[in-house]
Amino acid sequence: MINWGIIGCGSVTEVKSGPAFNKVKDSRLLAVTRRNIALAEDYARRHNVPKVHASASDLINDKEINAVYVATPPGSHAEYAIATIKAGKPVYIEKPMALNYAECRKIINASEKYNVPVFVAYYRRALPGFLKVKEFIENGSIGKVLFVQVQLFKAPSENERAGNLPWRVDPAISGGGHFFDLACHQLDYLDFVFGPIDKVKSLVVNQAGLYEPEDFVATEFSFQNGIAGTGTWCFSASAESNRDIIEIIGDKGSIKFSAFSFVPIVLTNETGTFEFVNERPEHVQYYLINKIVQSLEGTGSSPSTGVSAARTSKIMDEVVAEYYKKIKDKS
Repeated sequence: MINWGIIGCGSVTEVKSGPAFNKVKDSRLLAVTRRNIALAEDYARRHNVPKVHASASDLINDKEINAVYVATPPGSHAEYAIATIKAGKPVYIEKPMALNYAECRKIINASEKYNVPVFVAYYRRALPGFLKVKEFIENGSIGKVLFVQVQLFKAPSENERAGNLPWRVDPAISGGGHFFDLACHQLDYLDFVFGPIDKVKSLVVNQAGLYEPEDFVATEFSFQNGIAGTGTWCFSASAESNRDIIEIIGDKGSIKFSAFSFVPIVLTNETGTFEFVNERPEHVQYYLINKIVQSLEGTGSSPSTGVSAARTSKIMDEVVAEYYKKIKDKS
C-alpha cells in the first residue's frame, strides 16, 4: 500500500489530485500539511484524511508515510523534494518541477545519489484524450508530421488589473509569469509525443505593464527528430481573443485540440474531418497517479519522471533567458 502525504494541500489538491490518491488501487492519502495549520485541518476534515502534521518535516519523517506529494508553489519544490528523497521516500512534484532548471538538476542529482524515484505532475502524459492524439500520430493518421503550432491567449484577471497580483506572476515563487505556469503543460506534452526539443529562438516582452514578468512569448523551436514548431503565448489579450489551440500538421492531414479546455479533438485527413471526445476526468491527475503507484509497486511505469520534466524546465529557461538577463542588468 502506498501511503501518501501531501505538503501544501491548497487549491490544486481539492479536485485535480487529492481525492485521486484514495481512488487508485493500493493507494491512500494518509496525511497533509500546509503553512496555515487551520486550513490543513479543514482540508483533512473535508477529505477524511487521518493525519495533519504541523510541518513538512514532520510529514516527511512520519514512519507510516512512504510517498510524498509536493503541491506547494514552485519556489519550495526543490527544498521539500530533496528532503523527501534524503528520507528515502519517492516524491511526486507539482509542475513545473522547480523554480528553474538548475533546481531540477539538484533534485535529479539527489534522486540518483539516494536511488529514490521522482515523478512530476505532467498528467496529460496519461490522460486518455491526449493518448488518443499520440495514437493518431503513431498510426500515421496524418502521415509524416511536419510541424506543430501552439497558441494560448488569455485576458488579464480583474485582480491583476487592480494590482492584486497572484503568486504565479512573482518569479521568486513561480519562476516567471503565466508562461511558466501554463506553457510547461504544453511543452511537456509535446516532449512526450515528439521527444526532446533541441533548438529554440524566442521573443519575450511585457506589453501590458501589469507586472514585471513576461506577458507575451513567441518561439520557434525544433525537436531532435527534425519536426519544427512555433508557439505564441499572450496574457494581455482581450477576453474576445482568448484561445487555446495546439495544431499538429502532417503531410497527409492535421490534428487540432486544446491543452486546457477539453474540447473535441479534430482529425482532418484525406478521408474527411472527424471529431473525438476529449473527456475531462473528475480528477485529472487520477490516471498519472495510478501509473505512479504501479511504478512504485513494480507493476508498471510512469510516463512522467524528474528527468523528462527537467527537460521542459530547461526549455522554458532558455526561452526567457534574455528577457530576465535584461531585467537583472537594469537592477
